[in-house]
Amino acid sequence: MLSDALSFPRGGDDWLSTLLVGGILTVLSFLILPAFVLQGYLVRVLDHAARGEHTPPSFTQWGSLLVDGLKMFVVNLVYGLVVLIPLALLLGGLFIVVPGEPVPMEPGATPSPPSGGAGGLVVLVLLVVVVAVTGLLLAYLLPAALANFAIEGNLGAAFALRTIASGAFTGDYAVAWLLALVVGIVGGLVGSALSAVVVGFFVLFYVQVILYYLVGRGFAAGLSKKRWAEP
Repeated sequence: MLSDALSFPRGGDDWLSTLLVGGILTVLSFLILPAFVLQGYLVRVLDHAARGEHTPPSFTQWGSLLVDGLKMFVVNLVYGLVVLIPLALLLGGLFIVVPGEPVPMEPGATPSPPSGGAGGLVVLVLLVVVVAVTGLLLAYLLPAALANFAIEGNLGAAFALRTIASGAFTGDYAVAWLLALVVGIVGGLVGSALSAVVVGFFVLFYVQVILYYLVGRGFAAGLSKKRWAEP
């Protein structure tokens, strides 16, 4: 799977022009609109990988790319709220547990007990655990949700939790996710280091295509085997 992923961006006759356009869009991502187009292209990468294509998609039908990129943004936003809500509770808990500045007292007045206390600390620890577990689970399931969205071609598929879980909790997807994690870390470091000489942006685009290929292929393979095994 890894060797196929590494060579996937170089498949086809127009891979150089695709790499050039993708790198330019990566450079211009700060303008927001190119970022949405780039995300839409990565949706196509997920779809191509899931269908077993050996060549990357080309930058065609730009309006469709933009729409798919906006849909991907919505999916990321909705799933991000799953972590944002407990994180907000965690930050609110800090104000309760962490004591503030001492309040001046009148002579002879009885000091009030500190706010929060042990109970508040326990709640804070639980919230930390919830945020950590939720964040890790989201990092694992969100790529699967995006893959299902790309395969089915509709936004609702990104929230079909039963189907997403069926494909995500498989050996194929787990291996693909771990490979994507390693490639993302190594490739991200290399691309970031080379960004000062512009070529790094093209490396980052190349790495992104590899990552989305791995996720799309792993999810589709896992989901296919799970459905085949079902009576």
